[in-house]
Amino acid sequence: MTKIYGIDIGPRGTCQHYHSELDVVALECAQCQRYYACYECHNRLADHDFAPWPKGDGKPVLCGVCQKKLSFSEYQQGQCIYCQTPFNPGCAKHCHIYFN
Repeated sequence: MTKIYGIDIGPRGTCQHYHSELDVVALECAQCQRYYACYECHNRLADHDFAPWPKGDGKPVLCGVCQKKLSFSEYQQGQCIYCQTPFNPGCAKHCHIYFN
């Protein structure tokens, strides 16, 4: 099981900052390569700011429901391609923080 870092992490990967039923995605920081529930948790707990992943590289997205890793393009489908859990569409406004 991949550990999800953050503050007040729930069983599906929610955190203190984002905790709706749709907030089930953890994102990997390109610098420390740890999955965090959100950039705010990362920036409070790590000794560096969240470093985004290039959109075409790796699998920087983790579904907190099924624990499967996804690429940026798979994540953009709006739901987990493995368990079909929907993702929060509001996360799109933070895309520039997580991906470049």
